[in-house]
Amino acid sequence: MENIANNAVGFGRIAAMLPVKDMQKAETFWCGVLGFRKVFQNGDPVGFMILSQDDAELHLTLQPGYKAAPFNIAHMMVGDVDRFHAICQHAGLRIVKGLQDKDYGLRAFVFEDPDGNRIDVGQRLR
Repeated sequence: MENIANNAVGFGRIAAMLPVKDMQKAETFWCGVLGFRKVFQNGDPVGFMILSQDDAELHLTLQPGYKAAPFNIAHMMVGDVDRFHAICQHAGLRIVKGLQDKDYGLRAFVFEDPDGNRIDVGQRLR
């Protein structure tokens, strides 16, 4: 397949879209536990929400019958992965893969949010 986009397109950000079964529960988790802030919502009842924290942006979409996939659906880089891991443990989240240094230069772990979405979290090794 020919690369017709090349560098002329000027790609911007791409944000993860997480399906959630209960928007209020998801907002409480992502904002109340992990410190994101709601910057946009749409619908009545709310069916779409954008959350932001530092350089991270996350989109939530209401999918009442959602069944989580058995693989990671997003990857998030953080400045202090050990602290973030401790926050996840304190919140009682399921840790799918424990915190460890990887041979590809990251210290990383995988957790499940309340909807079962698996998020891979990493920090560059120094």
